[in-house]
Amino acid sequence: MQPIILRDSDAANKLFEAILDAPNGKRMLSRLARTCQAMCEPALNILWRDLDSLVPVLWQFPGHLLKKARRPGMGFVKVPTEEDWNPIFKYTERVRQITYNENSNSVAASIFTVLEQCRPQYQIFPNLVELNWKVETPAGLARSSIFLNPQLRAINLEVGARFPQLDAFLADMTSRATLTSFSFISPTSLPDSFTELLGRQNSLEKLVLMAPGALAPGVGRWIASLPELKSLRLDLTGRSMIAVEGFFDELRLRSGDSTPSSVGFTDSDIISDDDIDFSLIRKSILRLTGDLRSKGPFAQMRKLHLTGDVSNIAVFIKHLTSPLTQLELVIEDPPDRADWHDLSVMICEKFEDSLQSLRVTATSSSRFVDLVRSTSRGEPASGRLSLEQLTYLPCLTRLEFDLPESIIFTEIDVECLAKACPNLEVLKLCPLARFTPVMGAPSINLDTLAHLIGNCKNLHTVAAVIDAKGGSKDILASFQASSKSLLRLHVGHSWIDDPLQVAIFLSHIAPSLETLKWFQERNRPGFIEANAQNWQGVFDLLPHLQGIRLLERKFARDNAHTVPKITADKIVDACIKTTERGVHAFPLMMNHAIQASTTLVEQIVQVSPIYESSSVDATPSTVEASVEAIITLVNQEVDATPCISPEVEDAKPLNSVTRAVHALLTPSTFSRASSCRPSPSFLYLSSIAGLFSLVYRLLIFYPLSLPSRIFQTATTRVRWRRYSRITVAEKQAPPAILSPEPTAGDRDIPLDTIVVEVRH
Repeated sequence: MQPIILRDSDAANKLFEAILDAPNGKRMLSRLARTCQAMCEPALNILWRDLDSLVPVLWQFPGHLLKKARRPGMGFVKVPTEEDWNPIFKYTERVRQITYNENSNSVAASIFTVLEQCRPQYQIFPNLVELNWKVETPAGLARSSIFLNPQLRAINLEVGARFPQLDAFLADMTSRATLTSFSFISPTSLPDSFTELLGRQNSLEKLVLMAPGALAPGVGRWIASLPELKSLRLDLTGRSMIAVEGFFDELRLRSGDSTPSSVGFTDSDIISDDDIDFSLIRKSILRLTGDLRSKGPFAQMRKLHLTGDVSNIAVFIKHLTSPLTQLELVIEDPPDRADWHDLSVMICEKFEDSLQSLRVTATSSSRFVDLVRSTSRGEPASGRLSLEQLTYLPCLTRLEFDLPESIIFTEIDVECLAKACPNLEVLKLCPLARFTPVMGAPSINLDTLAHLIGNCKNLHTVAAVIDAKGGSKDILASFQASSKSLLRLHVGHSWIDDPLQVAIFLSHIAPSLETLKWFQERNRPGFIEANAQNWQGVFDLLPHLQGIRLLERKFARDNAHTVPKITADKIVDACIKTTERGVHAFPLMMNHAIQASTTLVEQIVQVSPIYESSSVDATPSTVEASVEAIITLVNQEVDATPCISPEVEDAKPLNSVTRAVHALLTPSTFSRASSCRPSPSFLYLSSIAGLFSLVYRLLIFYPLSLPSRIFQTATTRVRWRRYSRITVAEKQAPPAILSPEPTAGDRDIPLDTIVVEVRH
């Protein structure tokens, strides 16, 4: 049968978490897991939920695979097989968070290569939700790729230097995981394409940017566009007020008051003075029910964490319109008094109805001064942080101040705080402060503490350095000064002289006090042994005095004088009397007119055509080609002996050239020469002569005759045109008779000049 606490999983987890947070909590929780079977699984889930190193996982491999079994982070000597991975997955499926620090050198680089190459399944940690990665080199950043999975929801990245591989990692991270929380801390500036790489992460609810360039207008526009952003942390250290103002340059506020049906619509031109404006009533109802949506950028943001100078923080908060519930400020201590007053007033004005938690701490540079002060060289702190400007914060339940320099709080500060925050539950006023004899005693005493407890009825935790003196008789005699809610009191290095008087006073104002703490370490700076011993005496006496107080109050309630009740019998006439009454109800009529006039707007649009010049290369492409033309000469002999008929035919109209030839030729002209056979020597001479004739024609005659031929061709065309006209005229004239006598024109060509050679 399981224990009763294990039947409720939430209660069991709370118990195991408390054990884990205690000193040597991991060892106790591991022993508890080995105690019984019923506690094994829930205890192992809490024990393996968060890992600050990979060494516990490497411990589960067999010892013969590791270089040194007692130091598994040094690497493997043999590649693990699939069977060696079985005990690993038994515990890795319980892991929800992993932290890796490259500077610790607890895990060798070769181990990541073996894990990536030899893993039997793709996801070694299938249920991993949060990954904390602190690296200095690109190789260390690349090792995180094996831990990226679709179930991952939070990545906290701390990079010590700027390297080009960061853009590729962010792109891979965005494509493989949908995040709800992302943190980037680096001394170097953000990548140029940071907003483009994370543009797909629209589900971010928590964002931390602690790097130069986080206040760029583009980054501010991207952060304001995140619809689910609830928590934001920015670093304003070393930035000017102009740079902080530039963060909001590209934001566009949207009021939402565009129509009369909107909740915030208040247009006096349409709603007359006689009508009732219901917008304020609607706003109040929606605010009470929680349905009133905020407008403007960062509408869903409820938690803000800012680091830097007080003046820069005031400029940043001035632009916010969202109702913050938690505000954490890390300031340069001590702050400027005027800037701190302005910031206090602005916080009360903007977050009066919403702020629940306010925490003010110091930067690391300011704490370095406190570290120097712990030595003999440092000067004691003497700064005062005034709380007089806090006006009214009714929803504030938690207020913490942890500053190394501004540690002085006066009675006036505590009184103003008690009036401004009546519902305060947790109050911490620099509990680590040290007041040396040179500085003097703290300003807060027991009477101030009683006044605070009397006004803040819900206060259950107080941590402050006080001067345990006072304890007036009026407070001891007043029952209103006693608070049953105060359970924990941390006094730190508080001063005390009389432990009995302090124990009596505390038993009266806090009869239910359960925890009383003070600093007991002798090696702690500012330790005063006399004060520690006196507080030990208060701790020993207080439980007995509280028991006496409670017992006396119980006796007082039991022995209180009670007035006896006097009863008497009385008869009452219970007859009902009825009365008839008429009411004349006449409705009041009212005419109401609304004048609506349209607003005309003239708008001019200038349209100018767009001209474009284009050039086209129109150079013609030419191609040179050569053709070889060789004249082919052919010798052909034709027998030109005419056949003459004795009969005389009728003369027909012929052209002028034909008639001239016929008139000049006679039968004797074409008479054959006597046939004689040439000798062989004549043939050789004729061949040589023909060769010279060929050369003459090719080289001399043809080049000279070509122009004459061209001229002759041109004149011939003219003659043919003239002949065509003459032919038409002759057809119309009567036929002419060919005369045998030669004409005068024919005599110009003597017959003897014509030589006819006939060859056989």
